[in-house]
Amino acid sequence: MEGRFEDTFNIPEEIVALPVKDIVIFPYMLIPLVASRSISSKAIDEALTKGRMILCLTQRDSNVEEPSSQDIYRVGTVCIIQRMRKLQDGRTRIVLQGIVKARVVEFVSENPIFKVRINIIKELPVQDFSVETEALVRTIRDNLKQMESMGKQFSQEFISLVQTINDPGRLADIIIPNLSIKIEDSQIILEEPDPIKRLKKVNEFILRENEVYQVQQRIQDRVKEEMDKSQRQYLLMEQLRAIQKELGIGGEVSDIEELRQRVLNSAMPQEAKKEIEKQLNRLESMHSDSAEASVIRNYVDWVLSLPWGIYTNDSIELREARKVLDEDHYDLERIKERILEFLSVRMMKKDHKGPILCFVGPPGVGKTSLGKSIARAMGRKFIRISLGGIRDEAEIRGHRRTYVGALPGKIIQGLKVAGSANPVFMLDEVDKIGLDYRGDPSSALLEVLDPEQNFSFVDHFIGLPFDLSRVLFIATANHPDTIPEPLKDRMEMIYLSGYTEEDKIEIANRHLIPKQITENGASDLNLSFKRSAIVEIIRYYTREAGVRSLEREISSVLRKIVREKIEKERYPSSINAVVVDKLLGVRKYNFDLKGEFDEAGIVHGLAWTPYGGEILTIESALMNGKPGLTLTGHLGDVMKESAHTALTFLRSSADRLNLNPEIFLSKEIHIHVPAGAVPKDGPSAGLAIAISLYSLLKNKPVLSDIALTGEMTIKGRVLPVGGIKEKLLAATRSGIKTVIIPDENQKDLIEIPQVILKKLTVKPVKSAIDALDIVFG
Repeated sequence: MEGRFEDTFNIPEEIVALPVKDIVIFPYMLIPLVASRSISSKAIDEALTKGRMILCLTQRDSNVEEPSSQDIYRVGTVCIIQRMRKLQDGRTRIVLQGIVKARVVEFVSENPIFKVRINIIKELPVQDFSVETEALVRTIRDNLKQMESMGKQFSQEFISLVQTINDPGRLADIIIPNLSIKIEDSQIILEEPDPIKRLKKVNEFILRENEVYQVQQRIQDRVKEEMDKSQRQYLLMEQLRAIQKELGIGGEVSDIEELRQRVLNSAMPQEAKKEIEKQLNRLESMHSDSAEASVIRNYVDWVLSLPWGIYTNDSIELREARKVLDEDHYDLERIKERILEFLSVRMMKKDHKGPILCFVGPPGVGKTSLGKSIARAMGRKFIRISLGGIRDEAEIRGHRRTYVGALPGKIIQGLKVAGSANPVFMLDEVDKIGLDYRGDPSSALLEVLDPEQNFSFVDHFIGLPFDLSRVLFIATANHPDTIPEPLKDRMEMIYLSGYTEEDKIEIANRHLIPKQITENGASDLNLSFKRSAIVEIIRYYTREAGVRSLEREISSVLRKIVREKIEKERYPSSINAVVVDKLLGVRKYNFDLKGEFDEAGIVHGLAWTPYGGEILTIESALMNGKPGLTLTGHLGDVMKESAHTALTFLRSSADRLNLNPEIFLSKEIHIHVPAGAVPKDGPSAGLAIAISLYSLLKNKPVLSDIALTGEMTIKGRVLPVGGIKEKLLAATRSGIKTVIIPDENQKDLIEIPQVILKKLTVKPVKSAIDALDIVFG
């Protein structure tokens, strides 16, 4: 008797197991797999070192990414790894050949990979190849031929194998992977040891598949019959229209003629008119109820609704523009000057292809409203689209018309809403564009924002060039570092810093309070906000660079007053600090940090974030233990390096600073930056960390109204840092009196408002020694 296939392999009792999804592997089966999970890659690597043998077990639920022993079937197929290749994306491609079925007796380990002890499932011998068995094999072959005749595709190799194999078990194992059956059913057949019973079950599945194909065929015949009926109805309707035309009945202009008239009246280019005429001819030859007719009609409507050649007249008057900017925004003088320069050039050269302006700054400082003011000053329509979280290129360029529910991109949709081809188009949150397998939206924006290319912008849905060269694009961002470089290269960055306390008071009086009084229905209450009330809200209920939280708190005060008016008929008409405290409750923030602590090792640093400056408290502690430095507070790599640099400076300068060098060898130092859930990074805390450590080692407290910023080298030199204006604004918001900055940052003080410099004593230093002299006298 011929030896069985599995007898040629030495299969171990203990073997690596590979969980597979959405497939049941049978003996004799040759199948490629791609392993993307870590557990799968590790199992394959282990199997390659153990004779290339691996047990493939099917998962019960394919949605489970990290299966346990309870999530996989106990019966599978021992396979040999024929080929293996590592892909560039980290996945592993293998080719497996099934050898023999096996049952898991015991799970030896589950982590990091599955290792199991198995028993080989011996095929029950066929005692006698009876007439009934022969008839079953022939019936299966005939049923497969019937299935192929109804449209099921089989490979020629599979057909040849079915015709030549007489072994019932092997025949069943070869046929079942080629049928469209459920994983549970495949597993039942795999676990059946009797080859005759297994073959009978396979025959049942083949018969059921044939029944399904027959039902499908009947459905297709019915659909074809309906289509023929619709086509006949269309021809009859056309004949009816021709008869009505001859009899002079129904003389109204058809919809298609109306569309043709709109095309003639449109200022679209000839290329676009030819395309629309082509689509209208197709539409005319279709039945009005067909799916394609509605697609074409939708496309034509979109093209005709675009503002081809429609422009608003620019009414740029610099005095009026200055008046509009002053009405809408307080201060921001440097920004207003740049906008007026931009408008001046537009007045002198109508087709000026200048840079795209990008307003960069924290939330709530007026970036979006600046775009509205520019549109108002120029007499143009204003359109805003938010790019935050967009990950699909089609959001910019549109979907191709082949997709169901396709639409143009946000650019074309915005132009339709504007009704003119030269609006002010604001691209909000351009720094938050996403990127994934569907494309890169920022790359699609490159053509939109390039004056040398956007005169013929082609949306995938429209499929026709549209001139965007006269659109004034303005972008906004919180964090310029996340904007892709090619996109950033097409824009001029204009930075908006946070507002001072005086700025916020003026903005509240001029804009926020009148607006919220109207929106909250308090216009008839004759309310007045005292300066002390606004200061109270700014200092103790908000901590921000912009004014959004300030507006929310003002709205909250007004809502409570309106409620008191309705419920009690009594309300405070003059709102001062006492009234604010009563209405808003417990203060959210401390303004004056002086006296907050007097322990050695605690220092205030200054940090910059995309949302403005922040006060960063740095704490150091000394304790018995293993000598070394412990860092906590969710610190990034750069900030950790700054801490080590500060410690190295102090150790190398111990004699000069009169520090006991033995303390570094006998004590453990712990540095912590509170708000541990918030990530922190950057080099500008180096100087503050050094002062904190020195304060700890000398047991000298640092005054709580002092804050520091600056990068430090191991030799004690203090290097310049960014965000000086935002940091000084944060210092004034927190009641800091003295700020120590790098000497090379003195040039940045020119842009700091005098009202800020009057509240602070700014001390520039060149080295950490200079900073120590200022802090400790």
